[in-house]
Amino acid sequence: MKEYDFVVIGSGIAGLTFALKAARHGSVAVITKRKSADTNTAWAQGGVACVTSDEDSFELHVRDTLEAGAGLCDEAVVRQIVTEGPERIRELMELGLHFDEREVEGHRELDLGREGGHSKRRVLHVQDVTGKEIESVLLRKLGEQSHVDLMENHMAVDLITAGKLGFAAEERCVGAYVLDEISGEVETIRSDHVVLATGGCGKVYLYTTNPGIATGDGVAIAWRAGATIANMEFIQFHPTCLFHPKARSFLISEAVRGEGGVLRNNRGEDFMKRYDPRGSLAPRDIVARAIDAEIKKSGAQYVFLDITHQPPEFLRERFPTIYETCLRLGIDMSKQPIPVVPAAHYQCGGIKTDVNGATNLPGLYAIGEVACTGLHGANRLASNSLLEGLVVADRAAELAVRCRSSQKPRAISLPEWESGDVQNVDELVVIYHNWDEIRRLMWDYVGIVRTDKRLQRAAARLRNLQREIREFYWNFKVSVDLLELRNLATVAALIVDSALTRKESRGLHFTLDHPERDDEHFRRNTLISRG
Repeated sequence: MKEYDFVVIGSGIAGLTFALKAARHGSVAVITKRKSADTNTAWAQGGVACVTSDEDSFELHVRDTLEAGAGLCDEAVVRQIVTEGPERIRELMELGLHFDEREVEGHRELDLGREGGHSKRRVLHVQDVTGKEIESVLLRKLGEQSHVDLMENHMAVDLITAGKLGFAAEERCVGAYVLDEISGEVETIRSDHVVLATGGCGKVYLYTTNPGIATGDGVAIAWRAGATIANMEFIQFHPTCLFHPKARSFLISEAVRGEGGVLRNNRGEDFMKRYDPRGSLAPRDIVARAIDAEIKKSGAQYVFLDITHQPPEFLRERFPTIYETCLRLGIDMSKQPIPVVPAAHYQCGGIKTDVNGATNLPGLYAIGEVACTGLHGANRLASNSLLEGLVVADRAAELAVRCRSSQKPRAISLPEWESGDVQNVDELVVIYHNWDEIRRLMWDYVGIVRTDKRLQRAAARLRNLQREIREFYWNFKVSVDLLELRNLATVAALIVDSALTRKESRGLHFTLDHPERDDEHFRRNTLISRG
């Protein structure tokens, strides 16, 4: 058994920020199932939304967030995250992150981008690789810490709770079982402060902007441990994923529309004005539904994002990764519009927490995309996610350190993992078939536009799949593929069950059977817990 003061599962912006701050007060393990930089954070192009300009204000940022969230944001949480943002950004810059600047009347100032739903320019960025640069800076600083064990190629299997083991009267998290992917052995990790920072669940859908690691692991293991899950019906589809067979998950940042990019249908029409007066800069839920409607109406496979009015030198400097990627695929974005489609992008629900990352299960924290703090409501405002990761990780670290200093250390010897009489998986085709079936089922039945009948079909098929996967799990030795499949099925079922209970259309949840918003009955969170 390995024992640490703090255990962080996940190595994105939230997990690394927590680890850096907690490492000043005790030993920390950072557990990540691939290489440390393989995170959703590293794929974030747009930037961090934060009030840094005299032309902007906290009130405007709060208002924009609440409006995008369609009545389900927790306003107190929104205000805390928005107002604490500038201090967290300052800390990030002190660690060595250099946001883009521009020359204004003889002096340098931050070059702020604008994205959908924002009334002001407030998005700090590093060209179009903001997340990658943040990840790099945080990992470099983590490498300088002597109290941190970075455990790559390790995947959390399940949390360990005291109540089930008879160690305590109250149910609380006391550690985790973790698969060493190299040796194939499951290790026992002991801690009174376990932090889930595992990101989202984009891979539950057939088409997604997320990397392969985004299989909903944190939500699934928290659910199995007894944590409350909130608002999983609200899955944000990014409106502009590149449509190309050789780049299925490549995101065309919303910042392209922020710099004047216009969405056009196959007839060349600027169609967004028909759906929202803000046109191509409307919030993501509106834009994604509009594109979906245009595609279905015309029979086309995609729409176009046109930014050809901007000079090539501006596009190369502002969007170097997007420009070069498109060019490599035969698309010169300075001369021709980019073919785009919506794709699953961000999980607005997750493990229910307060603004400090605390869950209903003592000893368990959740931060970043895996958590549902109340900031995003029914639809995330663009670029608020990295800000939330920074602020909530800081608050969670402060709370965990305070709890540790006030608690007496408890010597608990946890039971080792028992595999029992299991065999190695001999038919990986079963895993891959179920994986593909879940993702296609979710795309066809639980996508941008839903119906009760489609959701019911999805729920029935998922119940059968979960039975098959459960049998597979108990009869075969655990592997990353099997664990990810198990988690995908769990999260898919949570999304469908949540969507079935919301008999209205709000934010990212749009159903043809209940097309109107119903504030009288459904202006509330969807909460699910085991039993």
